Amino acid sequence: QVQLVETGGGLVQAGGSLRLSCAASGRSFVNYLMAWFRQAPGKAREFVAGITSSGSRTPYTESVEDRFIISRDNAKNMMYLQMNGLKPEDTAVYFCAARFPGGQPIPRNRHAYSSWGQGTQVTVAS
Repeated sequence: QVQLVETGGGLVQAGGSLRLSCAASGRSFVNYLMAWFRQAPGKAREFVAGITSSGSRTPYTESVEDRFIISRDNAKNMMYLQMNGLKPEDTAVYFCAARFPGGQPIPRNRHAYSSWGQGTQVTVAS
């Protein structure tokens, strides 16, 4: 299993930006499909964005598709989520997740992912 660690969370004002990072261990990162999920208190964990092993496909949930950008650097075993125009509704714990193999389709169901990070808190003040 690939081990994942998220960093970059924090407190920001509405309209601000934040960049999350996910560091993966091992040599097989390039073989995994990667995704970002988020979970707010009292709510289910929801899909935010996904990325294929090559980075060629990057689906987003509708609420963030014009504001967030997902990317990955396979040489560095890293995945990123650039979040712009943050809203209070974006407040949640953000998780990175991995699924094998790394091709399409990109599932939006949390149970399709075998590896998870511990999460990083993002709080957007109004």
